[in-house]
Amino acid sequence: MVLVKNDDEYQQMLRNLDAAREPDEPAAPQETLRLRIPVFVPWVARVLLAINIAVFAVPWILDSIGIRVAGNVTIYEVLLIWGAKENAAIFAGGQYYRFLTAMFLHGGLAHLFFNAFALYSLGFETERIFGSQRFLALYLIAGLGGGLASYGFNANPSVGASGAIFGLVGALSAFYYTARPVLGGIARQQLGSLMFVALINLAFGFTVRYIDNNAHIGGLLTGALAGWLLAPRFAIDTRCYPPAVARLSFRFAWPATLALLALLVFLAMIITPPLPI
Repeated sequence: MVLVKNDDEYQQMLRNLDAAREPDEPAAPQETLRLRIPVFVPWVARVLLAINIAVFAVPWILDSIGIRVAGNVTIYEVLLIWGAKENAAIFAGGQYYRFLTAMFLHGGLAHLFFNAFALYSLGFETERIFGSQRFLALYLIAGLGGGLASYGFNANPSVGASGAIFGLVGALSAFYYTARPVLGGIARQQLGSLMFVALINLAFGFTVRYIDNNAHIGGLLTGALAGWLLAPRFAIDTRCYPPAVARLSFRFAWPATLALLALLVFLAMIITPPLPI
Protein backbone atom coordinates (compact mmCIF):
# COMPACT_ATOMS: atom_id res chain seq x y z
CA MET A 1 0.00 0.00 0.00
CA VAL A 2 1.22 3.50 -0.85
CA LEU A 3 0.27 6.62 1.09
CA VAL A 4 -1.12 9.54 -0.89
CA LYS A 5 -1.13 12.62 1.32
CA ASN A 6 -3.35 15.66 1.11
CA ASP A 7 -4.77 15.21 -2.37
CA ASP A 8 -5.03 18.70 -3.90
CA GLU A 9 -8.48 18.26 -5.41
CA TYR A 10 -9.92 16.80 -2.21
CA GLN A 11 -8.41 19.53 -0.06
CA GLN A 12 -9.76 22.17 -2.44
CA MET A 13 -13.21 20.64 -2.03
CA LEU A 14 -12.87 20.95 1.76
CA ARG A 15 -11.81 24.60 1.44
CA ASN A 16 -14.84 25.31 -0.74
CA LEU A 17 -17.08 23.76 1.90
CA ASP A 18 -15.43 25.90 4.58
CA ALA A 19 -16.05 29.04 2.53
CA ALA A 20 -19.73 28.18 2.22
CA ARG A 21 -20.26 27.69 5.98
CA GLU A 22 -21.77 30.23 8.32
CA PRO A 23 -19.21 32.19 10.35
CA ASP A 24 -20.03 30.30 13.54
CA GLU A 25 -19.68 26.87 11.97
CA PRO A 26 -16.40 25.00 12.69
CA ALA A 27 -14.04 24.50 9.75
CA ALA A 28 -13.66 21.03 8.31
CA PRO A 29 -10.44 19.38 9.49
CA GLN A 30 -7.60 18.75 7.08
CA GLU A 31 -7.27 15.06 6.30
CA THR A 32 -4.53 12.69 5.27
CA LEU A 33 -5.86 10.12 2.82
CA ARG A 34 -4.66 6.54 2.66
CA LEU A 35 -5.36 5.22 -0.81
CA ARG A 36 -4.51 1.76 -2.08
CA ILE A 37 -2.66 1.61 -5.40
CA PRO A 38 -3.99 -1.26 -7.56
CA VAL A 39 -1.24 -3.85 -8.06
CA PHE A 40 -0.83 -7.32 -9.60
CA VAL A 41 0.47 -10.66 -8.31
CA PRO A 42 4.01 -11.19 -9.71
CA TRP A 43 4.11 -14.67 -11.25
CA VAL A 44 6.04 -13.99 -14.49
CA ALA A 45 9.05 -12.75 -12.51
CA ARG A 46 9.03 -16.04 -10.58
CA VAL A 47 8.98 -18.01 -13.84
CA LEU A 48 11.87 -15.98 -15.29
CA LEU A 49 13.85 -16.45 -12.09
CA ALA A 50 13.25 -20.21 -12.23
CA ILE A 51 14.29 -20.38 -15.90
CA ASN A 52 17.55 -18.54 -15.23
CA ILE A 53 18.40 -20.86 -12.33
CA ALA A 54 17.37 -24.00 -14.23
CA VAL A 55 19.37 -23.15 -17.36
CA PHE A 56 22.45 -22.73 -15.18
CA ALA A 57 21.86 -25.68 -12.84
CA VAL A 58 20.57 -28.44 -15.13
CA PRO A 59 23.82 -28.96 -17.11
CA TRP A 60 25.78 -29.23 -13.85
CA ILE A 61 23.26 -31.69 -12.40
CA LEU A 62 23.30 -33.82 -15.53
CA ASP A 63 27.08 -33.73 -15.61
CA SER A 64 27.24 -34.90 -11.98
CA ILE A 65 25.27 -38.04 -12.87
CA GLY A 66 27.39 -38.78 -15.93
CA ILE A 67 25.30 -37.19 -18.69
CA ARG A 68 27.38 -34.85 -20.85
CA VAL A 69 25.24 -32.03 -22.26
CA ALA A 70 27.85 -30.51 -24.56
CA GLY A 71 30.68 -33.01 -24.56
CA ASN A 72 34.11 -32.54 -23.02
CA VAL A 73 34.45 -28.78 -23.56
CA THR A 74 35.17 -25.65 -21.51
CA ILE A 75 32.47 -23.46 -19.95
CA TYR A 76 33.29 -20.80 -22.56
CA GLU A 77 32.55 -23.25 -25.35
CA VAL A 78 29.38 -24.44 -23.61
CA LEU A 79 28.07 -20.88 -23.50
CA LEU A 80 28.79 -20.40 -27.20
CA ILE A 81 27.02 -23.66 -28.03
CA TRP A 82 24.01 -22.82 -25.88
CA GLY A 83 23.48 -19.38 -27.40
CA ALA A 84 25.76 -16.66 -26.05
CA LYS A 85 25.79 -13.35 -27.89
CA GLU A 86 28.56 -13.96 -30.41
CA ASN A 87 28.86 -11.32 -33.11
CA ALA A 88 30.23 -13.50 -35.89
CA ALA A 89 27.54 -16.15 -35.40
CA ILE A 90 24.82 -13.49 -35.54
CA PHE A 91 26.23 -11.39 -38.37
CA ALA A 92 27.60 -14.11 -40.65
CA GLY A 93 25.46 -17.02 -39.52
CA GLY A 94 22.13 -15.24 -39.12
CA GLN A 95 21.71 -16.67 -35.60
CA TYR A 96 19.55 -13.82 -34.32
CA TYR A 97 18.03 -16.08 -31.66
CA ARG A 98 21.21 -15.45 -29.66
CA PHE A 99 19.83 -12.04 -28.62
CA LEU A 100 17.17 -14.00 -26.69
CA THR A 101 19.11 -17.02 -25.46
CA ALA A 102 22.00 -14.93 -24.13
CA MET A 103 19.60 -13.37 -21.61
CA PHE A 104 19.20 -16.71 -19.83
CA LEU A 105 22.85 -17.81 -19.72
CA HIS A 106 25.39 -16.97 -17.00
CA GLY A 107 29.13 -17.37 -16.83
CA GLY A 108 29.37 -18.56 -13.24
CA LEU A 109 27.61 -18.96 -9.91
CA ALA A 110 28.42 -15.42 -8.74
CA HIS A 111 27.12 -13.97 -12.02
CA LEU A 112 23.87 -15.93 -11.62
CA PHE A 113 23.52 -15.01 -7.94
CA PHE A 114 23.77 -11.26 -8.47
CA ASN A 115 21.40 -11.27 -11.43
CA ALA A 116 18.92 -13.55 -9.67
CA PHE A 117 18.94 -11.30 -6.60
CA ALA A 118 18.41 -8.23 -8.78
CA LEU A 119 15.58 -9.93 -10.67
CA TYR A 120 13.96 -10.89 -7.37
CA SER A 121 14.31 -7.36 -5.98
CA LEU A 122 13.33 -5.37 -9.08
CA GLY A 123 11.27 -7.84 -11.09
CA PHE A 124 8.62 -8.46 -8.47
CA GLU A 125 8.13 -4.72 -7.87
CA THR A 126 7.98 -3.99 -11.61
CA GLU A 127 5.41 -6.72 -12.27
CA ARG A 128 3.24 -5.61 -9.34
CA ILE A 129 3.07 -2.13 -10.84
CA PHE A 130 2.98 -2.83 -14.59
CA GLY A 131 1.13 -6.16 -14.66
CA SER A 132 2.33 -9.49 -16.01
CA GLN A 133 1.99 -8.89 -19.76
CA ARG A 134 3.64 -5.48 -19.67
CA PHE A 135 6.38 -6.72 -17.37
CA LEU A 136 7.25 -9.59 -19.72
CA ALA A 137 7.30 -7.20 -22.69
CA LEU A 138 9.56 -4.82 -20.75
CA TYR A 139 11.95 -7.56 -19.73
CA LEU A 140 12.36 -9.02 -23.20
CA ILE A 141 12.56 -5.67 -25.02
CA ALA A 142 15.11 -4.31 -22.54
CA GLY A 143 17.11 -7.52 -22.87
CA LEU A 144 17.03 -7.15 -26.64
CA GLY A 145 18.09 -3.51 -26.35
CA GLY A 146 20.99 -4.48 -24.10
CA GLY A 147 22.04 -7.30 -26.41
CA LEU A 148 21.84 -4.98 -29.40
CA ALA A 149 24.07 -2.38 -27.71
CA SER A 150 26.58 -5.10 -26.87
CA TYR A 151 26.38 -6.40 -30.45
CA GLY A 152 27.07 -2.96 -31.86
CA PHE A 153 29.91 -1.91 -29.55
CA ASN A 154 31.47 -5.00 -27.97
CA ALA A 155 33.30 -7.53 -30.11
CA ASN A 156 33.53 -10.13 -27.34
CA PRO A 157 30.90 -12.79 -26.61
CA SER A 158 28.62 -12.01 -23.67
CA VAL A 159 25.86 -13.60 -21.62
CA GLY A 160 23.59 -12.62 -18.75
CA ALA A 161 20.28 -11.11 -17.74
CA SER A 162 21.81 -7.83 -16.60
CA GLY A 163 20.75 -5.88 -19.70
CA ALA A 164 17.13 -6.83 -19.03
CA ILE A 165 17.54 -6.08 -15.32
CA PHE A 166 18.96 -2.63 -16.03
CA GLY A 167 15.90 -2.22 -18.22
CA LEU A 168 13.72 -2.80 -15.16
CA VAL A 169 15.61 0.01 -13.40
CA GLY A 170 14.84 2.25 -16.37
CA ALA A 171 11.18 1.18 -16.47
CA LEU A 172 10.65 1.77 -12.75
CA SER A 173 12.35 5.16 -13.06
CA ALA A 174 9.98 6.09 -15.88
CA PHE A 175 6.99 4.99 -13.80
CA TYR A 176 7.96 6.94 -10.70
CA TYR A 177 8.71 10.00 -12.82
CA THR A 178 5.21 9.93 -14.34
CA ALA A 179 3.63 9.14 -10.95
CA ARG A 180 5.00 12.20 -9.14
CA PRO A 181 1.68 14.12 -9.22
CA VAL A 182 -0.03 11.26 -7.34
CA LEU A 183 2.71 9.70 -5.21
CA GLY A 184 4.53 12.95 -4.44
CA GLY A 185 7.56 12.53 -2.19
CA ILE A 186 7.44 8.74 -2.37
CA ALA A 187 7.92 8.86 -6.15
CA ARG A 188 10.79 11.33 -5.87
CA GLN A 189 12.49 9.22 -3.20
CA GLN A 190 12.17 6.03 -5.24
CA LEU A 191 13.37 7.80 -8.38
CA GLY A 192 16.46 9.05 -6.57
CA SER A 193 17.21 5.58 -5.19
CA LEU A 194 16.92 3.98 -8.64
CA MET A 195 19.19 6.58 -10.21
CA PHE A 196 21.75 6.00 -7.46
CA VAL A 197 21.65 2.22 -8.00
CA ALA A 198 22.08 2.65 -11.77
CA LEU A 199 25.01 5.05 -11.44
CA ILE A 200 26.83 2.91 -8.85
CA ASN A 201 26.49 -0.23 -10.95
CA LEU A 202 27.53 1.51 -14.16
CA ALA A 203 30.55 3.03 -12.42
CA PHE A 204 31.51 -0.40 -11.09
CA GLY A 205 31.07 -1.87 -14.57
CA PHE A 206 33.61 0.55 -16.01
CA THR A 207 36.22 -0.65 -13.50
CA VAL A 208 35.90 -4.37 -14.26
CA ARG A 209 37.23 -5.58 -17.57
CA TYR A 210 34.82 -8.45 -18.13
CA ILE A 211 31.58 -6.57 -17.38
CA ASP A 212 29.67 -5.59 -20.52
CA ASN A 213 28.52 -2.07 -19.70
CA ASN A 214 27.31 -1.62 -23.28
CA ALA A 215 24.55 -4.11 -22.52
CA HIS A 216 23.79 -2.36 -19.23
CA ILE A 217 23.44 1.06 -20.84
CA GLY A 218 21.45 -0.28 -23.78
CA GLY A 219 19.09 -2.14 -21.47
CA LEU A 220 18.69 0.88 -19.19
CA LEU A 221 17.77 3.25 -22.02
CA THR A 222 15.51 0.77 -23.81
CA GLY A 223 13.78 -0.12 -20.55
CA ALA A 224 13.24 3.54 -19.70
CA LEU A 225 11.62 4.21 -23.08
CA ALA A 226 9.48 1.08 -23.03
CA GLY A 227 8.65 1.75 -19.39
CA TRP A 228 7.44 5.25 -20.17
CA LEU A 229 5.17 3.83 -22.90
CA LEU A 230 3.77 0.99 -20.78
CA ALA A 231 3.73 2.58 -17.32
CA PRO A 232 0.31 2.92 -15.68
CA ARG A 233 -0.87 6.48 -15.19
CA PHE A 234 -2.49 6.63 -11.76
CA ALA A 235 -5.04 9.34 -11.08
CA ILE A 236 -7.21 10.11 -8.06
CA ASP A 237 -10.93 9.91 -8.74
CA THR A 238 -12.65 12.43 -6.45
CA ARG A 239 -16.15 11.72 -7.73
CA CYS A 240 -16.62 9.27 -4.86
CA TYR A 241 -15.83 9.32 -1.15
CA PRO A 242 -13.36 8.24 -0.09
CA PRO A 243 -11.52 9.02 -3.33
CA ALA A 244 -10.16 6.03 -5.26
CA VAL A 245 -7.06 5.55 -7.39
CA ALA A 246 -7.87 5.00 -11.06
CA ARG A 247 -5.46 3.04 -13.25
CA LEU A 248 -5.07 4.62 -16.70
CA SER A 249 -2.72 3.96 -19.62
CA PHE A 250 -1.00 5.85 -22.39
CA ARG A 251 -3.46 5.61 -25.27
CA PHE A 252 -1.02 4.18 -27.81
CA ALA A 253 1.05 2.15 -25.33
CA TRP A 254 1.02 -1.18 -27.14
CA PRO A 255 1.27 0.12 -30.73
CA ALA A 256 4.20 2.33 -29.73
CA THR A 257 5.88 -0.55 -27.89
CA LEU A 258 5.51 -2.82 -30.92
CA ALA A 259 7.01 -0.05 -33.06
CA LEU A 260 9.97 0.10 -30.65
CA LEU A 261 10.39 -3.67 -30.92
CA ALA A 262 10.28 -3.47 -34.72
CA LEU A 263 12.95 -0.75 -34.65
CA LEU A 264 15.23 -2.92 -32.50
CA VAL A 265 14.78 -5.90 -34.83
CA PHE A 266 15.52 -3.68 -37.83
CA LEU A 267 18.70 -2.37 -36.19
CA ALA A 268 19.80 -5.92 -35.39
CA MET A 269 19.56 -6.78 -39.08
CA ILE A 270 21.43 -3.76 -40.45
CA ILE A 271 24.20 -3.18 -37.89
CA THR A 272 27.69 -4.26 -38.84
CA PRO A 273 29.20 -5.31 -35.50
CA PRO A 274 32.85 -5.27 -34.44
CA LEU A 275 34.47 -8.70 -34.63
CA PRO A 276 37.26 -10.14 -32.46
CA ILE A 277 40.72 -9.66 -33.94
